[in-house]
Amino acid sequence: MSATKRRIFAGNRLKALRAAKGLKQVDMAARLGISVSYLSQLEHDDRPLTPALLEALARDFPLDWQEFEEDAATRRFAALREAAADPLFAATLPPEQLARIAEQQPAFADQFIAMHAAYRRAGQRLEIVDEALDADTVQGSRLPWEEVRDWFHEAGNYVGVLDEAAERLGDMLRGRDLTPALEGLELYLRNALSVSLVYTGHAGLRDYDAEMGHLVIDQGQPAESQRFQLAHQLAALALREEISAVVEGARLRTAAARQLLSIGLANYAAGAILMPYARFREEARAVRHDIDRLRQLFGVSFEQACHRLSTLQRPGTRGVPFFFCRVDMAGNITKRHSATRLQFARFGGACPLWIVHEAVAIPDRILVQLAETPDGVRYVSMAKGLVKPSGSYDRSPRRYAVALGCEVDHAREFIYADGLDLASERSVTRIGVSCRLCPRPDCDQRAFPPSDREIVVDPDRRGVVPYGLA
Repeated sequence: MSATKRRIFAGNRLKALRAAKGLKQVDMAARLGISVSYLSQLEHDDRPLTPALLEALARDFPLDWQEFEEDAATRRFAALREAAADPLFAATLPPEQLARIAEQQPAFADQFIAMHAAYRRAGQRLEIVDEALDADTVQGSRLPWEEVRDWFHEAGNYVGVLDEAAERLGDMLRGRDLTPALEGLELYLRNALSVSLVYTGHAGLRDYDAEMGHLVIDQGQPAESQRFQLAHQLAALALREEISAVVEGARLRTAAARQLLSIGLANYAAGAILMPYARFREEARAVRHDIDRLRQLFGVSFEQACHRLSTLQRPGTRGVPFFFCRVDMAGNITKRHSATRLQFARFGGACPLWIVHEAVAIPDRILVQLAETPDGVRYVSMAKGLVKPSGSYDRSPRRYAVALGCEVDHAREFIYADGLDLASERSVTRIGVSCRLCPRPDCDQRAFPPSDREIVVDPDRRGVVPYGLA
């Protein structure tokens, strides 16, 4: 029987959700657009949820309600609702009509969902053109680091078997604290893994002698960076089998790519040890993803906290779908991941209108932006310029910026959206992926014409750029 015919009664879930959000019945009823008496009937299971209410719950409480969409029929309705809401379509179908389609034509609904997913994948095809234009991709071959980057992207930046193993290890090490202390990491390395440890100012960031079992950590790093390096080495040794199994199943072409993936997976596990999934997700939601609060709670850097938020994609307990990237002083994107519809260009810099570029030049200040991509999707983006000290006068500090953002549907969960007029046409910045991929004909910051458009040159007219688009 379908989800709509089965009649969904969810009184206890509604009451639990309302209590978790600290809402009175009158507040909850107002959010859902129903009367208090109707809500009371729903909470006492006197009436079932309608498609319109399922739509409202998924819209207003996307993270909380996703955990209740467990059966196949309800998941189909949720997936159909998401696909039909794409800005590609001029008008959104009402939830009652979507429910009837999911109920009466499940095969058609599944095909529509699959076609929409294929459409979104095809939307990234211009990246291939961008890749072909890049000098590093001679004869279409990918460099080892590109293979690893693409592997993490295809994995959704979540590696379940490793994340769960690291979480268990982190929970064992942390005791009653939120995160393992420096001393706990050191003791585990020495006692459980037989690693001798020394801090010095002349080791690079980390130097491990596998034959001697000796680890040297650069004491010039900030404390949170030292903890991360310890956690990396601990993960590389304690979770060696799990990491090796993932690498073997990755089917990468070169030995260098496999080695880079091993390092990337150890870094991933280090983040999961210091910020165990369930506890980090819980605290992140409690502080509405306030990065400064999270880095203090878990003793990690601003960048580490941002990166970890982008990995919270465990089925059944997903976090907010974020995009995350790191940009250097030259505008190169040196880290990237997106669990949203926004996808970064594979090569070159990001759109110059994006706030992250301004953040690079203004360290230790958080900038916020409401942005809209050419497909009409809006995002709240936070960016902060960072300076990582070297610990020595004769070594220049590293300067870069990190950015974290989500679609406006999740703005209530993102503290950086506070104060933004999310529906404003005047305050929104219309960005693209990169100039080579952006179709906007009237951008004053355009550096190159789109790769898939012909240019029109009029010698008698000159705009901001010396050509128009056909």
